[in-house]
Amino acid sequence: MNDAMNHAIYIVDAFAEQRFSGNPAAVCLLNGDADDRWMQAVATEMNLSETAFLRQTSDNEWALRWFTPTMEVDLCGHATLASAHVLWHEIGIQKDVLRFNTRSGWLSAERSGEWIHLDFPVDRAVPSPIPEGLEQTLGAGIEAFCQGRQDLLVVLERDAVLRGLAPNMQRLAKFDTRAVIVTAPSDLDAYDFVSRCFAPRAGIPEDPVTGAAHCTLGPYWGERLAKQQLRGFQASKRGGVVGVDLQGERVRLRGKAITTLQGQLRA
Repeated sequence: MNDAMNHAIYIVDAFAEQRFSGNPAAVCLLNGDADDRWMQAVATEMNLSETAFLRQTSDNEWALRWFTPTMEVDLCGHATLASAHVLWHEIGIQKDVLRFNTRSGWLSAERSGEWIHLDFPVDRAVPSPIPEGLEQTLGAGIEAFCQGRQDLLVVLERDAVLRGLAPNMQRLAKFDTRAVIVTAPSDLDAYDFVSRCFAPRAGIPEDPVTGAAHCTLGPYWGERLAKQQLRGFQASKRGGVVGVDLQGERVRLRGKAITTLQGQLRA
């Protein structure tokens, strides 16, 4: 990649109702092909949960990749939401539906007023035996445990226990999983469930708001509560709201986004 080449870059708070809430993602607009090592270096420099790299491939289609500070990932909800927001609100794309070619296949984003709807694949978690040492690592008793394609789903009995968790990150990183999603019923009528997401193996001790986790959380709570439309709150320090609409083997995630920074990446 040409060392003198500049790329537009933005930081966007995704799944955010106001600035400096939700989950911040960097969105880098590429002028052409980019080297994997270069993208990883940029993501490490940004030091956010994910940095998205967008390259236009046709009139309304974009190649999209996501990197944490330490690795490339197959699916990321909040950085996809942030990417769609940048294309509409910063670049001025007029079409109401955007298509992204990713490592998880074709994904789409649709805008409806202030809301962005993402069309993602379902990741149903299967009930499984609780791994040895997980309760001690989390510091809480586990009501139910399930295994998704890439993540572990831990169900706790109470909202307050989830909010008070302080896992041992060194021990948590030893479990063979991309992330540990922890969830519980919400004490507030405004939400169907609450969650937190820990991914120390991916360089993210705790992710503020995790769109991809709701591809697993949605089907679990949809079946448990017999509902097709749900509203979840991710109870990190920043916090964020994710709407979930279940549609068979697809899930529509709903959220808002706000640009907090724009600039030029000199790389």
